[in-house]
Amino acid sequence: MRIRFFVFINKFVTFVCKLFKKNGSVYPGYIVYDVFRQKKILEHVKYPKYVIAVTGSSGKGSTTDLINHILTDNGYDVCYNQNGSNGVLAATTLILNNCNYKGEFKHDVLLLECDERHLKLIFGKNKMTHLIITNVTRDQPARNGHPDVVFNDIIKAIGEDTKLFLNADDPLVHKLSLEMKNDIVTFGVGKTDDSYNEFNINAIDYAYCPKCHKKLKYDFYHYGHIGNYKCPSCKYARGNVDYEATDINFNDKSIKINGNDIYLNKCVLYAVYYTVAAYALVSDLGLKEKDILKALNVDKKESKRGKELKLDNRNLTMLETKNENNLSYYQSIRFIVNQSGKKTVILGFDNVSRRYKFNDLSWLWDVDFELLNDKNIDKIFVIGRFRYDVLNRLEFTDIDKDKIVLVDDLGTLIKKVKKESIGDIYTMVCFDMTANILRLIKEDENENN
Repeated sequence: MRIRFFVFINKFVTFVCKLFKKNGSVYPGYIVYDVFRQKKILEHVKYPKYVIAVTGSSGKGSTTDLINHILTDNGYDVCYNQNGSNGVLAATTLILNNCNYKGEFKHDVLLLECDERHLKLIFGKNKMTHLIITNVTRDQPARNGHPDVVFNDIIKAIGEDTKLFLNADDPLVHKLSLEMKNDIVTFGVGKTDDSYNEFNINAIDYAYCPKCHKKLKYDFYHYGHIGNYKCPSCKYARGNVDYEATDINFNDKSIKINGNDIYLNKCVLYAVYYTVAAYALVSDLGLKEKDILKALNVDKKESKRGKELKLDNRNLTMLETKNENNLSYYQSIRFIVNQSGKKTVILGFDNVSRRYKFNDLSWLWDVDFELLNDKNIDKIFVIGRFRYDVLNRLEFTDIDKDKIVLVDDLGTLIKKVKKESIGDIYTMVCFDMTANILRLIKEDENENN
């Protein structure tokens, strides 16, 4: 009787939200979970055969999106949180909206992108059948503190029968292979043209062997502490993986996974990771290789991140870069620097986080903004409410100060970019600011038509 009542409440509040043209992806769950204090309501849901969760500091949304594409392309009825809301309130909203009044989930597959700290709240008594862990790095330090805190919260959500899909390039994630008796599938990425051998300060997120606590040695790094490592004192190592991406060619947008040619829908390293993770998961579910390849190479799914458009015949690429995550910024910066020709960069944000208002900016000093000291970068436009903080960080680099343009009035941004800079344009901003810039571009188009 309880589940019937709260499924009704959730659906009714969702209806009201839509009636008033509100998003409604979180508020119905808030009413059930917090107002009615039904913290364990999801334990009364009868889940389908496949309950798949994807978590990690970065890449979980893109991984979930690609898994959904492959499964739906092969006839599965999938329900997933495509809007990106990934906390317990959003999960409560989504799950109850897709149940009948008996609490029976109405789809073949429940696929959830899950916040790492909320995973244990979403899956209490009822556990997921499959869990992908993309990585665990420094992320939202004001909320998460140390990566070990996040790692320990993930462990609390894992059931005895949960099958684990681990990014073995991350020694902290791969640590689960020592601690858990679950069935485990590993994936990783082989050496690329951008891999490097020298130690970087960002690798200190996880520098020591989880088995004997000696310092790990790396054959190469991809970024941060992600790479090919081994312990010089014991046998703990990345080693061979079940699914490996190799022959990465960003120019041709292609990779190989276990020898198969695969289309890459975005020319950045994290796209390689979410592609191999998705490939591993659907392969393990039993999809035929030819059907997976058809979904990836023929019925292509373009990336939902990184919009590409034109501004006065100049290419504009929007790199949605996650605040409070220095490695997300690192990958965006590396992508920009690796592009040919003259370039203009737009950088800044209005909100540090959409989840809390601590406004901690210490993470800015972890970002390798020094890499933007590139002769082909013509201008860097600094925008947003925290523009002076970003400007202060850039002044501690060797970037030519004449290249840095502070934009006090966001409404003038497009005119300034068009008048004061040359080359292709790259925005390196968080999700909210991406929406603002798209609005400004649309207003500029309307003004000039």
